[in-house]
Amino acid sequence: MTREELQALAAKQEQAAYQVKHHVNVCVAAGCLSSQADAVLTALQTLVRERGLERECQVKGVGCLGLCKAGPLIAVEPQGIFYEHVTPADAPALVEALDAPPVERLVSSAEIPFFTRQTKIALENSGRIDPERIEEYIARGGYAALAEVLNERTPAQVVEEITRSGLRGRGGAGYPTGLKWSTVVKAQGDQTRERLQKYVICNADEGDPGAFMDRSMLESDPHRILEGMAIAAYAVGADQGYIYVRAEYPLAIKRLKTAIRQAERTGVLGNNIFSSPFSFRVELRIGAGAFVCGEETALIASIEGGRGLPRLRPPYPAEYGLWGKPTLINNVETYASVPAILRNGSAWFANIGTEKSKGTKVFALAGAIQNTGLVEVPMGIALREIIFEIGGGIPNGKKFKAVQTGGPSGGCIPAQHLDSPVDYETLGQLGSIMGSGGMIVMDETSCMVDVARYFMEFCMTESCGKCVPCRVGTVHMYNLLTKITQGRATMDDLVMLEELCDLVRHTSLCGLGQSAPNPVNSTLRYFRDEYLAHIHAHTCPAGVCQMETFKETA
Repeated sequence: MTREELQALAAKQEQAAYQVKHHVNVCVAAGCLSSQADAVLTALQTLVRERGLERECQVKGVGCLGLCKAGPLIAVEPQGIFYEHVTPADAPALVEALDAPPVERLVSSAEIPFFTRQTKIALENSGRIDPERIEEYIARGGYAALAEVLNERTPAQVVEEITRSGLRGRGGAGYPTGLKWSTVVKAQGDQTRERLQKYVICNADEGDPGAFMDRSMLESDPHRILEGMAIAAYAVGADQGYIYVRAEYPLAIKRLKTAIRQAERTGVLGNNIFSSPFSFRVELRIGAGAFVCGEETALIASIEGGRGLPRLRPPYPAEYGLWGKPTLINNVETYASVPAILRNGSAWFANIGTEKSKGTKVFALAGAIQNTGLVEVPMGIALREIIFEIGGGIPNGKKFKAVQTGGPSGGCIPAQHLDSPVDYETLGQLGSIMGSGGMIVMDETSCMVDVARYFMEFCMTESCGKCVPCRVGTVHMYNLLTKITQGRATMDDLVMLEELCDLVRHTSLCGLGQSAPNPVNSTLRYFRDEYLAHIHAHTCPAGVCQMETFKETA
């Protein structure tokens, strides 16, 4: 395919969509599918076909519309009507309402803060296109950035544009993306086939409890990830890419396979893309669900066919990665941001967010919150705005207690810091991290000691066992937390817990062990009184821990 052919296809698809009077978009991401969205889609398509309305009404499955708690969701365009909790039995009423007032009992206002307060970049196509049709992605400007880059920019110019944008890795620590790309560019590996062999990897091994950002993006807009990877490969000089995705995401895997096949058939992946010398192919690698494989070196070991174990760094993957070659690894959201930056310019992206945290961030809102779902907001937004305006606050009249960010590697932030901005630096100062974007809200019924124990159990179970501090330390920390929740602990146990937190953090081999103490440290920092209540008064202020062992031995 040439650049001109891409533009012609986009114009054709846009014209075809313009001629349709009603667009009924049914969310068919995993959350809504679990509530029978596929049956709703089938019922609507069947009814439209039976009534001969195909020319004026298009019913299609789209990606995540965001408000997962209200699924199955439907968006009717261009009217801007949202329907929630739709069932197959509602199909006749919805079709009859196309040229009449909407079905009020199903309407969910598009003007609520959940929708109006978001700024969508990575998610700009989610809920708007059929993720299994490349033509719809192209119609919304898909692969235009890749075509422009290959025809008009040098690799060095692409790296410079990403660097100027201020984009930071969205998978964890927030390492500057442009700096990582430039490191891969400068790396000197083995010379093969008259060129330097390098690789590009998409880390889609999303393993944080309560997190579903990457899964949703892969299910909703897989071509965007492929385009971002292709641009990155051109910039660093790679011709082979891998997407490492866990097996628990069968729908994401299915749509990725479809997207790769379509991209190769269309000519936006493969040899001499857009009539340029650049060639690039992508393969999937399915992970077995080990949390440690989210760590770069463990992920590489798994792709190579070995056990997913981390190794000492340096050398870093940018210099010595997959099969010993320079390797670029970014996560799903990072690649999803790249096409928009190249289309709109680095200055546009850099004007969003804060001085050191540019752009937007996707969060998965879960836990004790009204509007569970997927949101994308500018960096620097206050926690209070996310939780109480976009998220709708705490249900059932309960009081907010804490929000846990960053998954098992993150920390718990209490109410006194609700007005803090959400950026890499501030979250770090509060004892948490941005992580990949999980955000779990807790109300007054949560025991913070029990919360720390839950995340420590996760880290203990997911430890690969390669290094002693993580393998043994997490077990001892879990046992001490269990002892506290049972009312059997003493102050000596609390001192031992704090010493173990410091030891494990500073001596573990990889990020899993190094960050495992974060939930414990943050709950000790902000909710120490709950630990002391368990130890001294043998009571759980939240009424979660039963203290059965203490009562039996007292």
